[in-house]
Amino acid sequence: MLPQHVGVEQLARHLEDPALRCFDATVHLVRPPAGGPYSVSSGRAEYEREHIPGAAFADIPGELSDPGASLPFTLPSAARFAAGAGRLGIGRGRHVVIYAQESPMWATRLWWQLRFFGFDAVSVLDGGLPAWRAAGLPTGAGPVRYEAQSFEARLREDRLARRSEVEALVRAGAPGTCLVNALCPEVFRGEAPSSYGRPGRVPGSVSVPWQTLLDGETNRFLPDAELVRVLEDAGALSAASPIVYCGGGISATVVLFALALAGRNAARLYDGSLAEWARDPALPIEVG
Repeated sequence: MLPQHVGVEQLARHLEDPALRCFDATVHLVRPPAGGPYSVSSGRAEYEREHIPGAAFADIPGELSDPGASLPFTLPSAARFAAGAGRLGIGRGRHVVIYAQESPMWATRLWWQLRFFGFDAVSVLDGGLPAWRAAGLPTGAGPVRYEAQSFEARLREDRLARRSEVEALVRAGAPGTCLVNALCPEVFRGEAPSSYGRPGRVPGSVSVPWQTLLDGETNRFLPDAELVRVLEDAGALSAASPIVYCGGGISATVVLFALALAGRNAARLYDGSLAEWARDPALPIEVG
């Protein structure tokens, strides 16, 4: 029904379509200034105060993550994700549009999750709620729920990189693979306080800060030609199978979405990212 990257005016024309399922996926992270683990809180309260008309709320760290994992935002089992997505009203014959109140990384995280579990009818709203407001479009308030659907999960393991694969890549290298770090340059170099344990990066990584793929004022994605230039300069487009990571598998999905817009759907997410890598003192860390 819609392309995977959709503008606010285009979404506005489809709001009354009975197949549309629109979601606010916002999560808030609070990081201690001196470093250390961040705290996670839901964006549901802000959603209930203002949202795109007809939009429901998707709880990524709750319904759509593994509650028993030691790391936040860990991918759930296929059965848990299917149950959560079905309760949200996602299923065959539905088209999902996801947005966030600020950073697009929550929208791209859920976009990636749905595609990993085999659901392709999903779009990210460019610029999120701020772009909707800036266009003068109306908003709603209060909770919205869609009728539950049956969601069939079909795992695409080729979209995911496990820790063992990243370890092997660091030890021996792999022709055609590019390891991409999506965090800001200071964190990439190990110069900023870390929320993930030891500062630094997985050895051999290249830097593609997720913010460089967006317009700094609007949080909208850069034009396709500019996205291609940024990704090409880092070597991510010349690699047959780039692996992208960040701190906890969230902001890396901004880079994965940009790669998809550039036609590179074979890119993979290292979901454990630095939250998993840096806490194991046996694994190497590179700084500088």
